[in-house]
This record gives sequence, C-alpha cells and structure tokens, in this order.
Amino acid sequence: MIVGNKIHLNGGFVMNTGIQKHLSSSQIIIFGFAGAIILGTILLMLPISSTSGNMTPFSDALFTSTSAVCVTGLVVHDTATHWSMFGQFVILLMIQIGGLGIVTLSVAMAMLAGRKIGLMQRSTLQDAISAPKVGGIVKLTGFILKTTFLIEFVGAILLSTVFCREFGVKGIWLGIFHSVSAFCNAGFDLMGTKTPFSSLTSYSAQPLINAVIMLLIIIGGIGFLVWEDVKTNKHHIKKYRMQTKVVLSSTLFLIIAPAIYFYYAEFNELPLNERILNSMFQSVTPRTAGFNTADLTKISGIGQAITIILMLIGGSPGSTAGGMKTTTAAVLIFSAISVFRKKDDVECFGRRIADSTLKNAAAILLMYLLLFLTGGLIISGIENLPLMDCLFESASAIGTVGLTLGITPTLGTVSRIVLIGLMFFGRVGGLTLIFAALSNKQHNISKKPQERITVG
Repeated sequence: MIVGNKIHLNGGFVMNTGIQKHLSSSQIIIFGFAGAIILGTILLMLPISSTSGNMTPFSDALFTSTSAVCVTGLVVHDTATHWSMFGQFVILLMIQIGGLGIVTLSVAMAMLAGRKIGLMQRSTLQDAISAPKVGGIVKLTGFILKTTFLIEFVGAILLSTVFCREFGVKGIWLGIFHSVSAFCNAGFDLMGTKTPFSSLTSYSAQPLINAVIMLLIIIGGIGFLVWEDVKTNKHHIKKYRMQTKVVLSSTLFLIIAPAIYFYYAEFNELPLNERILNSMFQSVTPRTAGFNTADLTKISGIGQAITIILMLIGGSPGSTAGGMKTTTAAVLIFSAISVFRKKDDVECFGRRIADSTLKNAAAILLMYLLLFLTGGLIISGIENLPLMDCLFESASAIGTVGLTLGITPTLGTVSRIVLIGLMFFGRVGGLTLIFAALSNKQHNISKKPQERITVG
C-alpha cells in the first residue's frame, strides 16, 4: 500500500520512494497479487508446511499458492493429506487475502493502525473493488470487512455442527476452513482424509452442508457493492442501482436454468432429495467456487459444456468470484437485443448503457475466449489428452473455479505454467492487465477518417 511517498505493506513501513508517481492503480493491484503469490510459495515450500516434513518442490508450491491467492481451487496435491496444519493455515490465509483483495486488506490494516488513507489509496481501492466513486470508499471498506467476517463466522458455526459430529474437535477447523473457502469462492477442501481429491462428494445428500456452502458461494459471488445497495435500500427494489438489478436477476437466472437441466438430464437416477441438492449445487458451484458433490467425469458432454459456460461467466464485479462476470454477459445480451430491435442505444431497466461499457464487455469476452481456447489447445497438444477435458480445465483456471475432471495433478510443467497464467489473468482481470501495461503510454486523441464495414 502506498501512503504519500512511502510504501506500506500490510500496514508496515517498507521504503521511502516516489514510486507511486510511476505506478498506476492497475499496476499496484497486479504487483500486490504477485507479491502474495511469491510469499505463499516460499511458505509452502518450507518442510513445516507438509505432513511428510520434506520440502515441497517449487513448482508445486507455486501452483498451490497461485490457486489459493487467485481463489481457484485447482490443486496438484490433496490439501488434507499433503499439507500440514501450518500449510493448511497458509493456504487459508492466501485464500482470504485473494478473496478480499490485497489492496482492501492493506487499507484495512492501515485503518487499524490509525494511518491516514490518502487519495492514491482511495483511488486504488476504488479500482480494486469496482466502486463507482471514490467518495465513501473507506466507509465501504469497513462495511465489506465487517460483513465478510460475520458471514464467514456464521458459516463456520453452521458447518462445524455437522463436522464435529464426525471429526470431533477437528470439526471446528474444518468448519472455519470450508466457510472461508466457500465465501471466497476458492473451492479448497479438507475432505481428502476420506478419499483424496474427493471434495464434498460424501455430503451430496446432507442438506445443511449443501445449503450453507451454496449460500456462502452465492453471497460471496454477488459482489460487495450489491450488498451495500441492498443494505441501504432494503426491500425497495426500484431504488436499487442498475448494476444491482442486473447482478441479482442474472444470478437468479444462472442458478435456476442450469439447475433445471441438471435435475432432468443428469441426476435422474438419484433419490429425490439428493437429486434436488445435486442439481442446485452443480448449478451454483461453477460460478466460481470449485466444490463438487457429484462425480464430474460421469456428467454428459452437454452437462460439461454447460458447466464450462458457467465457469467462464463466473460471479459479479467487486466480489470474491472470478470469470468474465455476470454483468459482462448481461451487457452483451442487451447489446444484441438492441441490434435485433434496430435501436441505437442499449437499454436496461430503464437506463442507457454507455458505449464504453459495451466496448469493455466485448474486449473481455474476446480475451477470455482466446485465452480459454488457447490454453485448452496447448494442454491437449502437450499432454495428448482429450480436448474437452483440457478445455474444461482451462475454463476452470481462467474462471478461477477449481472444478476438475481429474487431470490437473498429472500435468507436466509447461501445462501447469499455462494454468498458472490463466488463474492469474482470471483473478486480476483482463482489463486490469491491459490498463497496467498501457497506463504510461501516450494516447493519441486525434481521430482517423471513418469508413463503413459490413459485419454479420
């Protein structure tokens, strides 16, 4: 975090420099995530982090740290059996940092230390949580932190009531870990003591576990700004911001529609109770949690394709979730509708959407599709694996989901590097990376001659 001409990391003084003049908000966010990944890698490499007491290879530690900070959930080692309590704590800390964001936590620690939050920090924080304005950003940060820890605390208590009956006192730690992991949409689990890489499949018929995990995923993926808007306006839906209406309506649709498909097409051999729970869970978890209660390898090709689409869309802006975001998909759909109706303006809930928003949405879609396809093709070519399996893994990485068809632990170094790059891109965001790269470039304000081109 930067205060004046001093850089602070987690509230502690690091150096006196004028670097803030040369770093944009986007660059600060990127370097913050990269620094957290490196720190997590070093800690996970330590012998104390593994159950065997041996040093974990750099590539494995880097992959796990990236997956945790980018709240993805893809793993090369089973979290419960490979990592010690210390290693699991490091992973949980990285998940919390990645879920809330480096900048958010840094500002929070500065606030606790009684430091003044300058304009630079407020502007960076605005970009980090996708806030519409700088005004009230510190108050909003406080609201985010209080709400986050309260929800995670309640989730941990509810989960512990089930886990403690099975695991004893250890169930408290399991409740805390899975609550934070679910809220941050990370998908890391500690159920490998039953069967490695089993996730929550043994709880597919347990109503409380399913309900709590799904609610935590949804609440975490809706977005901090939506929470604040709902808290302010409560049941007065007409007063909600357009973004809140888009997020809530698209989230509801993306839960119900896939759940109906999974209910009738994928899980019809299960008992009614388990069938409903599995269908709902499989609809919620791809956006972008990574837990699974069903064996994904047994889902049909259509079911896997729907899951890939859900993973690419992801959650909502300013949330713990990744992906292109629900608002991006909604804007593109509204844009298409306006074209079909031959309207010049794109409208939504009685409001007009800015042209710049449409351009950003189109750019994000193109970037995600190119990277998703390129990543899948590279992995398939190198590993000689079915393309569909590799595309599933690629979508899971760039959407920061963590769902897998079981191929990630078997991948070679190059394929892992590809997934690491996709996870980092998916968490930081495509536009953030582009803005960081071009922030110091001179922009040409002159306009070229216009000429028509036919499309479609």
